[in-house]
Amino acid sequence: MKYIFLLMLSAACLYSEAQTKPVEEYRTSYVVAQDGSGDYTTIQQVIDVCKHFPDKRIVIRVKPGTYKEKLEIYSWTTNISLVGEDPKTTIITFDDYSGKGDINTFRSYSVKVLGNGFRAENITFENTAGPVGQAVALHVEADKAVFKNCRFLGNQDTIYTGGDSSRQYFVNCYIEGTTDFIFGAATAVFENCEIVSKKDSYVTAASTTQGKEFGYVFINCKLKAIEGVNKVYLGRPWRSYAKTVFMNCELGAHILPEGWHNWSKPDAEKTTLYAEYKSYGPGADKASRVAWSHQLTDTEAKQYTLNNMLGDWAR
Repeated sequence: MKYIFLLMLSAACLYSEAQTKPVEEYRTSYVVAQDGSGDYTTIQQVIDVCKHFPDKRIVIRVKPGTYKEKLEIYSWTTNISLVGEDPKTTIITFDDYSGKGDINTFRSYSVKVLGNGFRAENITFENTAGPVGQAVALHVEADKAVFKNCRFLGNQDTIYTGGDSSRQYFVNCYIEGTTDFIFGAATAVFENCEIVSKKDSYVTAASTTQGKEFGYVFINCKLKAIEGVNKVYLGRPWRSYAKTVFMNCELGAHILPEGWHNWSKPDAEKTTLYAEYKSYGPGADKASRVAWSHQLTDTEAKQYTLNNMLGDWAR
């Protein structure tokens, strides 16, 4: 019994130590620079010392560099801003992928964001594993998460938008990938984004939960493809109540006339909401779309405002 008690005591101490990393309680700004000119040389070092559930936003300025680190923004590290100088020179990268050891899709991320109120600007999120299957660059489950002028580079499953009640806003971003490279259950709005397909496959795989009013909404986006890619679907339902809407988007010639795929789930045709509003460009052939997709009316389109979809914080 004494031996068991000592083991339990030891485990409790280890847990306590893990939960009480040194925290700089009152700082609201940091600088990360690989050359040692900032406060820290890695982003994770800063996250590990930030105040838990801070009452003021903490701004972390990231100097140019390629930061190879598997970064996690913890659930208690809320109201964090990562601000780079230029997304082409400020890069967070890693190379995990599903099937690498015991890693699965949801552990393959380069960056995982759990803390609500997260914001990123002028940052590249990258997974360099290559075309080896699921390899997530950004895994975000945080509510009220905003990404401005960021790049997301990968192949299959580039961005995982998790969290049934999570709301996320991507604006003026560049996103590339091969298969289902934007996927998940969150309500996520993509505005003025460039979305590039690198393979004949699917852009989105929403898993919107039943009863949720909004899933994925793309506003004023441009869908493009690399050379040789010419058979791409706008989306397919990862779960049966998937919702994906494209509004005022320019669709390249790589988008197939039928537009959408049912993922071999005929029943999902009755429960999904796949819709467009004023699509244009060579891939916007609404007359050839699958019969179970929709073209929104002017009245229906008026419901898709940022305030209705996300709330008044998305600015």
